[in-house]
Amino acid sequence: MEFVINLTNRDLAFATDWCGVNSGKKHHKFDEMKLTPGKASIVNAPTIEESPLCIECRTKEILSLGSHDMFIADVVNIQADDCYLDPETGAFNMQRAGLIAYSHGKYYELGNLIGKFGWSIQKKSK
Repeated sequence: MEFVINLTNRDLAFATDWCGVNSGKKHHKFDEMKLTPGKASIVNAPTIEESPLCIECRTKEILSLGSHDMFIADVVNIQADDCYLDPETGAFNMQRAGLIAYSHGKYYELGNLIGKFGWSIQKKSK
């Protein structure tokens, strides 16, 4: 009832796809993709050391949706690779991490910053 979401980037794109199409019953994914299992701080599930951001989760509820199940979980910890943290603010630098997204059978790099929360209603400066 615990798991880790390991965000991936361009460097991990091949391994991400390969792990998504191959079964863990037939393959040892960490070994075959040369990934390093890490230790989560709170949950009993491995992280991927090469991942820029690991989100530790504890399942609250599982909803059956017919062909799939949806897991509702609490985020209990986040581990970020220090090289992606802004030295001044401590914030995670999404652009430098080179994160990827999967949509409709294709992988995309996340692009340029286009706005921040609330920018659509922000008062214009004079």
